[in-house]
Amino acid sequence: MQDGQAADSRHSKVLIIGSGPAGYTAGIYAARGALSPILIEGPQPGGQLTITTEVENWPGDESVLGPELMARMGEQVRKAGVEVVSDLIVDVDLTRTPFLAISDGGTHYTADTIVVATGASARWLGLESEAAYRGRGVSACATCDGFFYRGRVCAVVGGGNTAVEEALYLTNFAEKVYLIHRRDTLRADRTNQRRLRANPKIEMIWNAEVAEVLGDTSSVNGIVLRNTRDGTTSQLSLHGLFIAIGHDPATALFKGQLHMDEEGYILVAPGSTATSVPGVFAAGDVQDKLFRQAVTSAGMGCMAALEAERYLAGHNTHMIATDGTDANLQI
Repeated sequence: MQDGQAADSRHSKVLIIGSGPAGYTAGIYAARGALSPILIEGPQPGGQLTITTEVENWPGDESVLGPELMARMGEQVRKAGVEVVSDLIVDVDLTRTPFLAISDGGTHYTADTIVVATGASARWLGLESEAAYRGRGVSACATCDGFFYRGRVCAVVGGGNTAVEEALYLTNFAEKVYLIHRRDTLRADRTNQRRLRANPKIEMIWNAEVAEVLGDTSSVNGIVLRNTRDGTTSQLSLHGLFIAIGHDPATALFKGQLHMDEEGYILVAPGSTATSVPGVFAAGDVQDKLFRQAVTSAGMGCMAALEAERYLAGHNTHMIATDGTDANLQI
């Protein structure tokens, strides 16, 4: 990264990178704190909710379309006084202060604090038919969409803890749940495997992969399975297909500058959004691989903005953990 001022340079007290529920909420709270934040929308303004259909677990809305919810949130952010910029950050330097972020158009954004809210994206199987039915029977979030399959038949693809937990969760609604795994053993821990075996609603399908998603003009009605050992195919009737083969946090931009776990999620201090670099905060799916909900992301966005405000006020240069040690050093 080149140092120095660019021809097109902007400075803000708070720079928010990302525009899902975490980024938008951080913007609202930062604006209410009179911090004049700049929010960089990134490649997908509004985040993952813009590619979902109905959302029924957002407080205050019995049912709302994901794109509609994010459009309303974006409008509220702008009315609050946040400067929203349609831009993409391609490089950052967190070793200097003020921090520096460079966009693909060459604009240099400097900031006293940064809120990272770049989110994460689900891994998909890569099938054309899978993409065609996303939001119409194909999902990557049982907690988000399981309610729609009350009394119906579903399948989960995957072999790790996430897949098993998704299958177990779906049994609260579905009549039957298939767990499809391309091998003959699961990667999930023993506790989850015990729960799986004890649940009469779940049936394992071993050594199989989804070759095609079947459906009509409105929804999924089945899948084609391919045996991973002999290549033979078969059809399975169902109403919902949940892909649980992992998520990829959008953190490549910060590798080598922020502490991360082995999967690339940004590590934060316990009970905080503070990262390993004082003045840089991470909110939403970029650091949360457990809940991954819009409402928890929004809560973390609120936390990040408030922590940035305290940092700027000089009261939170070093986050103190409950045991009296420097929390920033614990991550």
